[in-house]
Amino acid sequence: MLELTNTIGKQPTRGRGLALVLTALVVLAGMLSAPGPAAAAPAPVADPGLRSAADCEGGRNGFVDIPDTLRGTVAPVANNPRDLGFGVRAILYYGNVGGVQRGWAMIDGSTITGDLVWMDWTTNGGASWLQCGPFSVGGTGRTKTSAAKNTSSSALWQFRACGRAVGGQSRCTNWW
Repeated sequence: MLELTNTIGKQPTRGRGLALVLTALVVLAGMLSAPGPAAAAPAPVADPGLRSAADCEGGRNGFVDIPDTLRGTVAPVANNPRDLGFGVRAILYYGNVGGVQRGWAMIDGSTITGDLVWMDWTTNGGASWLQCGPFSVGGTGRTKTSAAKNTSSSALWQFRACGRAVGGQSRCTNWW
């Protein structure tokens, strides 16, 4: 993994320079060769990974706050841990928290400030869900967790861990 340091804020950033330059050249070439008047750019698509953590902090909706270093049993589901690129991964855990079995998401690995983790929770098999997060990593090499939610024996009550490394795309484990 290539890490660069910017000179302004002294925060580590991920080097993706060549890919960005090549992408810019392809876009520019397409713009120069397009006949007629320029077409309007399509509207940006909202990223489902950019919601608020407010729905699950401080006990809301039955979630409980947990330490950012808490690990449990890795949930037996496909894509868990989920590779986020850059040596970073999102992991769905479950375990005993306060005498209750709960599930939560964690981001770990070669993290940097600004990497994000969240957990999606559904009670209808994934038709809709509440997003618990995103929560931002506070420093290089640190872990971060979502709040934890009690599990259920219902097949419709499911969780998945999601995350996004700075410079990467949002990715999730499968539902568990």
